[in-house]
Amino acid sequence: MVIRLPRVLGAVVAVGALALLAACGTAPPTAHRSAVAHEVHPGGSTSPVASAHGSTAPSPSPSPSPSSSATGRPVYVSLFEGDGQTYGVAMPIIAYFSVAPTSAAAFDRAVTVQVDGTPVQGAWYWEPSSRADQAMEAHYRLASYWPADSTVTMQLPVAGLSAGPGLVFADSLTLSMKIGDAQVVQINGAPGVDSMLVYRNGTVIRTFKISLGAAQTPTYLGTAVVMSKSNPQLMVSSPGEPYYRIEVPWSVRVTYDGEFLHDAYWNGQLGRANLSHGCTNMAPADAQWYYTWSQIGDPVTWTNTGTSQVLPVTDGWGDWNLTFGQYEQGGLLRPA
Repeated sequence: MVIRLPRVLGAVVAVGALALLAACGTAPPTAHRSAVAHEVHPGGSTSPVASAHGSTAPSPSPSPSPSSSATGRPVYVSLFEGDGQTYGVAMPIIAYFSVAPTSAAAFDRAVTVQVDGTPVQGAWYWEPSSRADQAMEAHYRLASYWPADSTVTMQLPVAGLSAGPGLVFADSLTLSMKIGDAQVVQINGAPGVDSMLVYRNGTVIRTFKISLGAAQTPTYLGTAVVMSKSNPQLMVSSPGEPYYRIEVPWSVRVTYDGEFLHDAYWNGQLGRANLSHGCTNMAPADAQWYYTWSQIGDPVTWTNTGTSQVLPVTDGWGDWNLTFGQYEQGGLLRPA
């Protein structure tokens, strides 16, 4: 985004036969954003922002349980992740529900997760769905990031189990996904420092000069997760602003409300001053390298951004901005 662009943008980007919609207003960082980027699939179904490599393929078809016991309105379950796909170490498992469950007890007792064949204990966090066609979603994470270069499997045998009074889960699912290298970014927004350190498996492999949000439009503190990539990302003015329409190269999305790491060829103050409307501005060659290297699910952490506002857990995949103790409380639904 250019120096005088709004932090939160409206955009429509064609991705082959799919359309990526990012219709946002001009809410300040502390406001709630209701507009969410979605990939629109042929046939009318939607899923959250897609990866540049198509890693939002749906999980295998659900299989109904032959021993259904509960009765009631069906709650259909689907997953963001796809079998065999590779994600970064901060990627939460994301499940979507067509009708909002009112009890997580049976779900929590039934679902099991393993890393390289060893059972692990994580937690589910329930929140309003980012998808217009879903009523609720639940995210699963461990107390710390997934081990690098591992295989995560999940058994979700919930078909026929109670989702609360008068509700019954309709689907049983399985998932087997890969976790790639530990690709971690640390950004220090202190004026005059403005640096981005890129780690792979604990070793710094790149250092970039960057520019974050200006004082009146600061970048969030905390940890976000890479959600999607667009090259270019079409950004247009919001109502009431001077008109602009610009295609921004090498854009990596990290929030629903419009924060990206991206090429900012117009910004001559990288490493010296924070001038953006919330995005992380990068030099063209640096942005291209990061765009190519990053994977969906990689964590990015910001410090010294000039605000006390931490990225909300529901703005993108802000799961890592809660302590694990807070996460274990379950959000909208208490655990079993």
